[in-house]
Amino acid sequence: MLTTIAIEGYRSIRRLVMPLTQMTVITGANGSGKSSLYRALRLIAETAHDGVVRAIATEGGLASSRWAGPETISRGMRAREVKIQGLVREHAHALKLGFAGDDLGYAVDFGQPVAGGTFGEDPEIKAEAIWHGPVYRRSAAYAERTHDHVRIRRDDDWHVSEHHPEPWSSILSEMADAVTAPEVLVLRRTLRAWRFYDQLRTDPDAPARHPAVGTRTPVLASDGHDLAAAIATIRDMSGSEALDAAIDHAFPGSTVAIDGDLGRWKVVMYQRGLLRPLEAGELSDGTLRFLLLVAALLSPRPASLLVLNEPETSLHPQLVDALASLIVAASARSQIIVVSHSAALVAALSATGGLRHELVRDTSETMIAGQSLVQRPAWHWPMRAR
Repeated sequence: MLTTIAIEGYRSIRRLVMPLTQMTVITGANGSGKSSLYRALRLIAETAHDGVVRAIATEGGLASSRWAGPETISRGMRAREVKIQGLVREHAHALKLGFAGDDLGYAVDFGQPVAGGTFGEDPEIKAEAIWHGPVYRRSAAYAERTHDHVRIRRDDDWHVSEHHPEPWSSILSEMADAVTAPEVLVLRRTLRAWRFYDQLRTDPDAPARHPAVGTRTPVLASDGHDLAAAIATIRDMSGSEALDAAIDHAFPGSTVAIDGDLGRWKVVMYQRGLLRPLEAGELSDGTLRFLLLVAALLSPRPASLLVLNEPETSLHPQLVDALASLIVAASARSQIIVVSHSAALVAALSATGGLRHELVRDTSETMIAGQSLVQRPAWHWPMRAR
């Protein structure tokens, strides 16, 4: 389980260290930094897929992704007695992301390339570290990287790797060898098991509204196009009890079935008082979205980390209680982070033991409301060589 997330120098986040539990709920007003935190989590996950530099470039490169405010914020700035506009940065740009868990921790530091070139705007990885314990310490590290030099700890001694990773590739994607670096392999597998659901489509042309190939699908796709197959797989691998109970909780007297032939399946919903079932293309946006969330949260293959971004979107307020019950049940099998605008959903999850964080903006800096320096978890970043 992750115990801490750390972000530094990313968009509205100058420096944020957030404690996590089995179920963490993040809320806040529009513009408070919830999207920045969610995107930072996705960037961490991309380090295991060799796509993190591309993801940062898609956001506009390091120049657009980095912390937009001053390097330091004085009391005068917070009191609006000192102007911020016009200040000049004195240090090299850095975007740092990391986490610590019960077993392993990881941190990565991105910076500007040393020299220009065709891809001179792409960020480079300046430093990485993998360690054991809640805080990075060199004595607890398994692997360390400074620019293109990597050291791996084996048998209580350091070994310099002959492999020099490219500046745009993480050691998680290039050096996950079960023999020479087993901890790197374990961490890569863990990150690749993270799941994010923020692109579940319910518009008229949504893939979930149309028949799709019926094949075993233990994990719902991020856009939900394989909804019918995912629901059929839940029934086949986990049984129908939890699925039917979730549907009945949200829509009393209703059931969901799979229809189709020649390998093309579609979702149909039987509702009390109707003479025929409704196909997915006929369902309201809220109803379809709830079915998608059911398929995601009841997956027969639980995620190590499941991140939901505004799952309440399109849902009628009466469905919030059913959604909260689903999330709480899923948290027994997966660590869950929920980013939400819904006061009702936040309250329901917090009441069942979820850790609640409210993000606020102070002098344009995203912070956790009420978190003092004493309450902030300890955190150290690995040093970069240049």
